[in-house]
Amino acid sequence: QVQLVESGGGLVQAGGSLRLSCAASGTIFSINAMGWYRQAPGKQRELVATITSDGSTNYADSVKGPFTISRDNAKNTMYLQMNSLKPEDTAVYSCYADSASYGMRYWGKGILVTVSS
Repeated sequence: QVQLVESGGGLVQAGGSLRLSCAASGTIFSINAMGWYRQAPGKQRELVATITSDGSTNYADSVKGPFTISRDNAKNTMYLQMNSLKPEDTAVYSCYADSASYGMRYWGKGILVTVSS
């Protein structure tokens, strides 16, 4: 089993920055890919960014440039650096981790990011 806990969310003004963290614990040796989803009120869940165990990344077109995903394997933590935030970035952000060994996707509980105009 893998447990994921997000932190770093909150309220920020438009143009500001936040860094989300996703700390993993448990059978972390089994984790390969990780990533972030977000869901804004009244909208479908959107895949924001992904990162593989070797550091390859992918981003949604809507966040390319301002957002950067990274992971520190020594700290068992993944990050999402969000710059130039816009009100439309307001959402609950959830991290996930895929375990190839167990064929499972694990989820954090999610954290709210609110960007005021």
